[in-house]
Amino acid sequence: MASQAMGRCGPSMISFRNMNFLITDKPTDATLSQYIEELKRRHVTDVVRVCESTYSSARLQSAGITCHDWAFDDGTPPPQTVIKNWLSLLAHRFQEEPHACVAVHCVAGLGRAPVLVAIALIEAGMRFEEAVEMIRESRRGAINAKQLQYLSEYKSQKRLQFSGNSKRFCVLI
Repeated sequence: MASQAMGRCGPSMISFRNMNFLITDKPTDATLSQYIEELKRRHVTDVVRVCESTYSSARLQSAGITCHDWAFDDGTPPPQTVIKNWLSLLAHRFQEEPHACVAVHCVAGLGRAPVLVAIALIEAGMRFEEAVEMIRESRRGAINAKQLQYLSEYKSQKRLQFSGNSKRFCVLI
């Protein structure tokens, strides 16, 4: 099964409004073919890599999947530039392709990647406790105490908002 080859937890799908995220651990060149199959099956358009590279992004590009390299140190909050790039990507991607999915991975898929997804959920109007709970339901052990503290203090600027009652259009303000 592809999820077994992808790692310890397997991939975790997180959906809220029109946003779909796939949190995974890191693939390697040896597991990349199975990883790409899983990404295609889930309609992933972009992969956000927030750890050091362990595989060639050229194979993702050949499969029609854009790879974004926004690595930051494990156990630390994402830098503002990473947050800005992340939210900009999401706003554009989900507005252009409402059924798209954005994958994000770090080494184990338990820290940096879930924190970015939690930030997106918070920016879309979810309370941080709800965001963490949603992520932990499918990724047991995700988000350590230090990261939880960061998210509890995170101030949403409502950068991912939806037009009226529509769940289809996401705009960055």
